[in-house]
Amino acid sequence: MKKFFDDIKKDIKFKSAGPGKKLTEDTSAKPEVVQGRSSGKHDRHAPSEGAQRAGAAALARIEQHQKPKVHTSQDAIRTQVKRELEAEAAALAEKEKAAAAEGSKVPVKDPTLLSVSGVYFICPLTGATLTKSEREVHIKEAILMRFEEDEVEASVMMMHTFNKDREKVKAAVDIISKYVENICKNPTEEKYRKIKLSNKVFQEKVKSVEGSREFLQALGFTSVMLPIEGQEEEEEFLVLPEQSPDALELMKERRDRLQRGEPVRAQLDRQPQAFRPSPNAQRFELPPEFYNLTAEELKREQQQRSELVEKNAMLRTKAMREKEEQRERRKYNYTLLRVRLPDGNLLQGTFYAWDRMPVLFSFMRESLVDGWQPFELIAPGGQKLQESEDIALAECSLVPAALLTFAWDAAVQADIAAAGGKSPTLLKPELLENIRSLS
Repeated sequence: MKKFFDDIKKDIKFKSAGPGKKLTEDTSAKPEVVQGRSSGKHDRHAPSEGAQRAGAAALARIEQHQKPKVHTSQDAIRTQVKRELEAEAAALAEKEKAAAAEGSKVPVKDPTLLSVSGVYFICPLTGATLTKSEREVHIKEAILMRFEEDEVEASVMMMHTFNKDREKVKAAVDIISKYVENICKNPTEEKYRKIKLSNKVFQEKVKSVEGSREFLQALGFTSVMLPIEGQEEEEEFLVLPEQSPDALELMKERRDRLQRGEPVRAQLDRQPQAFRPSPNAQRFELPPEFYNLTAEELKREQQQRSELVEKNAMLRTKAMREKEEQRERRKYNYTLLRVRLPDGNLLQGTFYAWDRMPVLFSFMRESLVDGWQPFELIAPGGQKLQESEDIALAECSLVPAALLTFAWDAAVQADIAAAGGKSPTLLKPELLENIRSLS
């Protein structure tokens, strides 16, 4: 098993990435990962009993030269890795080619002048910091590597993450759950412990969902070639040995894990950064990742907007202006927010344009030493933002960037002062240790 996964790693990093490229992280172009958010690596264990059985069965089939070759779970994983990563590499190459062509027409901003170097994501399985183009391939690789530690967990992740059609996944989960239910109700009935792979329902509803076969094998099913009455050639079945009562309870628990499964998604790295007081706090230079538009489209939009703004200012009704503002907000994927603190320092973070207001307030609390104390955030124009409002940042016109003002709750601070207490400390030490000056 170890050799098999070592081979996968080689295929992923060298063959699938394409000529002259490696699917490895270029840490020189990315912000430093905060160690506290890294989940760390899990201790590796020896292959489970189920994995050993699958390996033994695979070796036995290889020795049967006179029979047609049966693809094992390992074969499926290897093939899947190659197909997925080759497709990802090809798609990425096309995007890079298009971006290069576009870049020749539109002036490129000096990276040193950007307010943030880019948009990054954190893999919840490895803690690695990734670009948008890297995240999907990296997560798939991380899931496949988990087969060494927990094949049930890995196959559940595989089913829910590798397949985009959620309805299709649900149908496969329901059918597999039915398999388990029938086995548990009729543990001595052999017919419920045999799945004919050529069965139409299995072919259309289960086999087509990546990770489904891996999950069945994690339950204890093994591939067996069996004779069919009235048919010369044998056919492949997945067969489960008769299970003990304890094993049946374990199967139910694993079925429940499958039913509760969720896709593994990279989390947006908010890149919290403290800045010293600066007259440039309201100046923002954003990288292209913040926009839904291409660089050429963005340039054209900006030109048209500047030409028409004065001409139309007196002619538009309030409803027309609001409708146009909504269209503008939909052009942005992310937003960069800065918050001016009472001591003049600034706190900056990256958000999805459609993050809700509680997400912003939670970010602030996590950055403050005394985040438990009530505070206010004031938007440009003096609007007080309400933590309790389930409203998106884009709907508050806080895209693609904005400078907010922070203030402690005045009544609470007055009570603290009257009791002889001190003003609360602001940013956490780890943020102040890396404080920078705005250029």
